[in-house]
Amino acid sequence: MNLFGDYDSHHLAESARKGWRRARDHGPGHLRFWLIALVLGVLAAFAAVGFRLSITWLQTAIYGVDERNLATVLGRLPWYLIVSVPILGRLVTGLILHWFTPDGRARSVADAIEGAALHDGRVERRAGLASALASIMTLSTGGSAGREGPVVHLAGVISTWISDRLGADGITGRDLLGCAVAAAVSASFNAPIAGALFALEVVLRHFAVNAFAPIIIASVAGTVVSRVTFGDVTEFTLPNMGALAFYVELPAYLILGLCCGLVAAALMWGVFAADRIGSAVQNSLRLPRWLRPCGAGAVLGVLALWFPHIIGVGYETTSNALTGQLLFHEAVVFAVLKVIAVAVTMGGRMGGGIFSPSLMIGALTGLAFGIIATGLFPDVSGSQTLYALAGMGAVAAAVLGAPISTTLIVFELTGDWQTGLAVMVAVSTSTALASHLVDRSFFLTQLSRRGVKIAAGPQAYLMTMYRTGLVMRPSGDPRGADPDALTALAERGIALTAQATLEAAMAIFEAEDIAFIPVIDDADAARPEVLGALFQTDVLRVFNRALASVAAEEHR
Repeated sequence: MNLFGDYDSHHLAESARKGWRRARDHGPGHLRFWLIALVLGVLAAFAAVGFRLSITWLQTAIYGVDERNLATVLGRLPWYLIVSVPILGRLVTGLILHWFTPDGRARSVADAIEGAALHDGRVERRAGLASALASIMTLSTGGSAGREGPVVHLAGVISTWISDRLGADGITGRDLLGCAVAAAVSASFNAPIAGALFALEVVLRHFAVNAFAPIIIASVAGTVVSRVTFGDVTEFTLPNMGALAFYVELPAYLILGLCCGLVAAALMWGVFAADRIGSAVQNSLRLPRWLRPCGAGAVLGVLALWFPHIIGVGYETTSNALTGQLLFHEAVVFAVLKVIAVAVTMGGRMGGGIFSPSLMIGALTGLAFGIIATGLFPDVSGSQTLYALAGMGAVAAAVLGAPISTTLIVFELTGDWQTGLAVMVAVSTSTALASHLVDRSFFLTQLSRRGVKIAAGPQAYLMTMYRTGLVMRPSGDPRGADPDALTALAERGIALTAQATLEAAMAIFEAEDIAFIPVIDDADAARPEVLGALFQTDVLRVFNRALASVAAEEHR
């Protein structure tokens, strides 16, 4: 027995030493990468905290109060200040975006998703820093948006810098981006669980086990930084929710979820419609792009004269809804006006995120629904504020297309874990409905409108990542095509330039019964030079390898 015991002890000790060396020495997912994730999480968290403190400082300097009591104080300020501050703030925002971005558009969560899918986890650094600065101006001078969008992209800027310094490949770059996003979200909302799941569910769009540990480490680091700075407090304080008569009342939460799905879709449609209208007005009047935010700021300023609740992130109004301090008509009017204000802000291209406004709109929607439900069935209904909590999660989840992380964010924002079933029912039905009314989520619909097809999965966008010039067989290659056949196809107009994507090539292969396509130097030339041939078999081989690489990353 002792011999077997000694053998077992020796075997276990040797296995432990081998495991330690393997964890220490072999790449992402192990100790060295975890240390990088920890450092990155701390850096992203400090960036998120600094972003929030900058907004608070500037907003206090301008309005004399921070975001939690902004609506009350705005009602006491002179009308000219309420109107002029958003206009002047938008002027500064417009100039920043005009000078430092190629298209005058603030970067946000959608760009981080695109970076994860198409650019090896990298985002634009110069435009990202400018977007963060523009968003600080937007949120501190009356813009109706949230801070999570610019914070996520700012975290992506930090991870991009580290990835470039390390020479990280695509898998490692995406994991680093996930770590930075998780830390930033956790630091912004004091929500470590939701921060990690947001990075996986929304930005990386997979739950690879190998990425989970470093993202959790970064998320915890972000939460620690937040709690050291702001204290261990929840964003909202809730009253006693009361009892939920589950079997009788759950159908009401199913209906609430459907209503919230429609409200979320209306919010997203409103933002996209405002962007189209803004572009049409800008083009028809031939306005410089840096003036576009000023017009939107004027609209917000005028609305705020009568309804100051639309200004800023909206924490005060959200808190009033969650504590049942609003009447039915106030909840409805504020929700409608907030949708308009968010659409104007986003359509005016001011910067900022959509998550916090969706929380406010959802809480108002849920409260209005709860007032009706408890009024019709007082004997079998719980609290109105529980409907507000469920509505808050339902609208936000539908907008983000992230039911898991949004549900957890709602719990962590409020500190209430006892009402999970009601929130989950509303969130699931809301997300299911809204995902059929838009392209999965607000962010994926944004990308789809730009021609970036990520919502349908890797099979829809992988072909856009490769250029024909990298896959073609050059002229003179012994495995190439017959020069006369290439010339004949080019004369028929069947040809691609070296910069064309494989997606364009597949469209031609599907339309024409040919085995290869000529690759030319200039599509506009009278007699373009044929550089080589792009074979269908080569395109399919590249596509198969790309799909295999994605599958390996998501299941490792």
